[in-house]
Amino acid sequence: MEAANILVSINETKKTAIVTLNRPKELNALSYDFLNELNVALHTLDKNDSVNCIILTGSTKAFAAGADIKALAEQSPIGIWKMDMYGLWQSLKQLKKPIIAAVAGFAIGGGCELAMICDMIIAAENAQFGQPEIKLGIMPGAGGTQRLPKLVGKNKAMEMVLTGNFISADEAYRIGLVNKVVPTEMLILEAETTANLIASQSTIAVQMAKESILKSFEMSLNDGLAFERRNYMACFDTPEQKEKMKAFLSK
Repeated sequence: MEAANILVSINETKKTAIVTLNRPKELNALSYDFLNELNVALHTLDKNDSVNCIILTGSTKAFAAGADIKALAEQSPIGIWKMDMYGLWQSLKQLKKPIIAAVAGFAIGGGCELAMICDMIIAAENAQFGQPEIKLGIMPGAGGTQRLPKLVGKNKAMEMVLTGNFISADEAYRIGLVNKVVPTEMLILEAETTANLIASQSTIAVQMAKESILKSFEMSLNDGLAFERRNYMACFDTPEQKEKMKAFLSK
């Protein structure tokens, strides 16, 4: 599957897919059409039984350099509402399969928010993260004020959002924004290694575990524990649970 600005490669043996953002001249800036195209590609993979884990990446220069400012500069509140970018971002939350963001270069503004909506972030040494919307007279509008504090804490999120300053890959790792930092030339290999490991696990258990973790941000502890318990028990009705426990006991 290949679209104009989104490239998709599938490794059916490993049950993984790589989705590459491919607007190099615009540094993968996220226009409405581009984000919609990405949504279609990811939801198609989410329904593909040959894929258990997805890697989302860009170029060595930019994962995604924010929103497409040309498309936003003359917009009104009603115009922004009609564009319904919010609906596209919400749609990304519905994906069941785990997504690993493999980030090199700029991940700023909407690009940083796109990385954060993924389930893990592996960063190249040259990666830079930031929410610079404040420098354009606006503020983050796709999770920068909501997901960022949950990942890095209130104080650091305030600093990043209110100053608009970028942070390095090493600092992003230190504050908990990314899982690991690797040499730029090793980025995809490291992401594939992690994706292959995840894809080798029980498909249903992985998806239920992802769902349960995400629900923890929306529920009280007691409600979250009840949700977790239901998913845990449901895992016992899958062939993979029977096979893996039988294999474990045979050792």
